[in-house]
Amino acid sequence: MSTKVSDHVLSRLREWGVEHVFGYPGDGINGLLAAWGRAEDQPMFVQSRHEEMSAFEAVGYAKFGGRLGVCAATSGPGAIHLLNGLYDAKLDHVPVLAIVGQTHRTAMGGSYQQEVDLHTLFKDVASDFVETVTVPEQLPNVLDRAIRTAYARRCPTALIIPGDVQELDYSPPTHEFKMVPSSLDRSSWTAVPSDESLRRAAEILNSGDKVAILIGQGASGAVEEVRNVAETLGAGVAKALLGKDVLSDELPYVTGSIGLLGTRPSYELMRDCDTLLTIGSSFPYTQFMPEFGKARGVQIDIDPHMVGMRYPYEVNLVGDARETLRRLIPMLRGEERGREWFDTVCDNVARWHEVMERRAGLSADPINPEYVARALDPLLPDDAMVSSDSGSAANWYARHLTMRPGMRSSLSGTLATMGCGVPYAIGAKFAHPDRPAIALVGDGAMQMNGMAELITAAKYADRWQDPRLVVAVFNNHDLNQVTWEMRAMEGAPSFLPSQELPDVQYAAFARSLGLTGVRVEKPEDVEAGWRAGLEADGPAVVEFLTDPAVPPIPPHSTWEQMEATAASILKGDADRGSMVRQGLKAKVQEFLPGRAKK
Repeated sequence: MSTKVSDHVLSRLREWGVEHVFGYPGDGINGLLAAWGRAEDQPMFVQSRHEEMSAFEAVGYAKFGGRLGVCAATSGPGAIHLLNGLYDAKLDHVPVLAIVGQTHRTAMGGSYQQEVDLHTLFKDVASDFVETVTVPEQLPNVLDRAIRTAYARRCPTALIIPGDVQELDYSPPTHEFKMVPSSLDRSSWTAVPSDESLRRAAEILNSGDKVAILIGQGASGAVEEVRNVAETLGAGVAKALLGKDVLSDELPYVTGSIGLLGTRPSYELMRDCDTLLTIGSSFPYTQFMPEFGKARGVQIDIDPHMVGMRYPYEVNLVGDARETLRRLIPMLRGEERGREWFDTVCDNVARWHEVMERRAGLSADPINPEYVARALDPLLPDDAMVSSDSGSAANWYARHLTMRPGMRSSLSGTLATMGCGVPYAIGAKFAHPDRPAIALVGDGAMQMNGMAELITAAKYADRWQDPRLVVAVFNNHDLNQVTWEMRAMEGAPSFLPSQELPDVQYAAFARSLGLTGVRVEKPEDVEAGWRAGLEADGPAVVEFLTDPAVPPIPPHSTWEQMEATAASILKGDADRGSMVRQGLKAKVQEFLPGRAKK
């Protein structure tokens, strides 16, 4: 039997080390599906419930696995459905390849069924590389370039293959004019800044008395180097959410997350520092960084297109974080520094941990969502992979979960799209089938697509050596993050027609699929619920009935801001009384001198 173009696509993917492709079938990729049958499902075709979930799973696979994620879909509607997940990859700088079908070449331009201008459709999301294969000889070059580009630029790329091209006999490019041969090798490389720019950066950092470090996911390969710099300079370290798992939260000078979902000590670190070192982060919210003119700044980033933004840095070091810091560390001086700033940072961190423990211990109706996250923290396995969906659950993820060495975590950091939590966890399980995964998901995201993707988890559970995949649903019958944003930013009460969610029995739905389902209705049952999920012999849903009136208070909020928000809500918010009570109880924990009772 002759080798078809579709056969060669799968063969080439295998040569690149691709082991999984997340997809959904359709007649636009019938040729590829037939090739999968001939290839005995190598690489493995992972069937999701929806193409958007295929893309999210590929993103989760890439984020937690540290390698290329691949997704596949049919032409027209299937290709369109991939977009949200691919934009998530684009904005969070994740290598993902999308392979999609297209109508036959003979029908293109004829307004044929399911014909969409896919090249135009993908031109923004896959702007670094998108190409349509029209002849077999073109295939190896465009496929190889798509993969190399995805890796090199940490971005999504797209390959469009018309249905009739998939069925053609494969013939490689020849040694002729206007043929483009290709090769597989992708040797590693490292970018480093010049010695002169390193010396300038060291001068700035050495001259500072109150140094703050901000790290993102770009610092993930430089853990020991970041620790060395922080301890040499007596600096505190704040983390953008995509960098939450980079440095252990057990270190006394790690102030935690930054921004609206961040911590008070991170806010104070940025407010009071006189020097800022940003490593591998493009955290966009300038208002949470030092005031302009108050602090000198140095940035390290591997992407020259991402430096010089967000803050008026004096030196922008373009290079790999680890290699750049290794060259910078010998130039840093720490022996003459006082300890006052460092001790202040550590004291602020310790106090914040007490505040968060007290907040988690506050009573609520029926369960305080902060307590749900706090109760999970000591139960997290050392090799846990944690995904958070977008929404109020991300607040509790950001503030209450202690990342320890070896743990991994992620969320949709830049697009902040709903619906990624469960498919991220599934993608993570395929990347590391021997590790447990936990997804923290609000009821809005769960209704959006998490429930359907539980079917995918059930379908593939027997493929994972460690069977644990725990989906925690914060069930409060409210699109809670937007509700609070309306209150705090618009001064408007909750608009129930848009915010109120139907009550769904998530644990019961899980049980209907043969999964473990636990519904927790009382605070005293929270820890037992977590243990039941973590001890299950397969995927589990633990549904917590949480109080929507517990506020995700920003780290910089003042009593005056709290009073203004409360005044606007009292105009007519349906949950105004309990919201004000919970908000005041939570805020007052910051001012108590010691531990408080409920």
